Amino acid sequence: MSIMSPGSGAAPSERPGRLGVGVVGAGRVGAVLGSALRAAGHVVVGASGISEESRERISVLLPGVPQCEVTEVVERAELVLLTVPDDALPGLVAGLAELGAWQPGQLVVHTSGRFGTAVLAPVRAAGAIPLAIHPAMTFSGTSMDLSRIIECCFAVTADAPFLPIAQALVVEIGGEPVVVAEKARPLYHAALAHGANHLVVLVAQATQALAEAGIADAGQFMGPLLRAALDRALRSEPGSVAALTGPVVRGDVGTVRAHLAELTRFAAREPRAGDIPASYRALARASVQRALAAGRLREDQAAAVLDAIDNG
Repeated sequence: MSIMSPGSGAAPSERPGRLGVGVVGAGRVGAVLGSALRAAGHVVVGASGISEESRERISVLLPGVPQCEVTEVVERAELVLLTVPDDALPGLVAGLAELGAWQPGQLVVHTSGRFGTAVLAPVRAAGAIPLAIHPAMTFSGTSMDLSRIIECCFAVTADAPFLPIAQALVVEIGGEPVVVAEKARPLYHAALAHGANHLVVLVAQATQALAEAGIADAGQFMGPLLRAALDRALRSEPGSVAALTGPVVRGDVGTVRAHLAELTRFAAREPRAGDIPASYRALARASVQRALAAGRLREDQAAAVLDAIDNG
């Protein structure tokens, strides 16, 4: 990996190919990835964090690393790791460009799932190397994440000459690089957010209803069912509902009506459950549409279930 010498203040590396890494935004993701790169032999030369939680993560996960202002982190680093919220990324990159902070030959990596390398156009214009590397996992911001990175898939996007650099960085920390085209990044990220984030909401709703039904440990109770359903769904062909079971795919109109009646009564008793009936209806409609397209429901069955969903 051939790049120019780091800016003033960068810690020298004794091993060929080792980089001085600067972490901008030491939140849950940045501190963990910085720690992973450090474990792979790179030198973390500085980290920035605004919140008290971020500063604490630097102390715990990156002990001994100087806590610096953003401009100083960029000045010190051969590889700048930008781990800031998506909406903050364009302004940060442009602002640092206006300050003349980017250095020719410097590697600049962001971890946003939404963006590819186009958002790093000011970096490219300064002669630095833009890379987009997004880990497809959730982060707790603790050392437990370091083991979860192993074999985690990372979406990598870069100009063709620099793609091997992005892939090598992922492999070094134990991940699995998967190339995602620039134009596909928004859809890629929407798919992950829809699957992971909405799954969390769905499980929260289901366990809340189970607790109301008198189940003492709703999470433990649902665990085997959820894990089996998720495993079957992930093993199915993309877009398939082969793993789908339950009253909708069976065309059990009476059960669907009963579910909605009970969930509506629950929502009336408990304001925090007010979103559950609407979620049930939305996902049940999607289930009908996919089951009908897959030939698992006849048209008359689908129409009857949809009527129950809309009027139950």
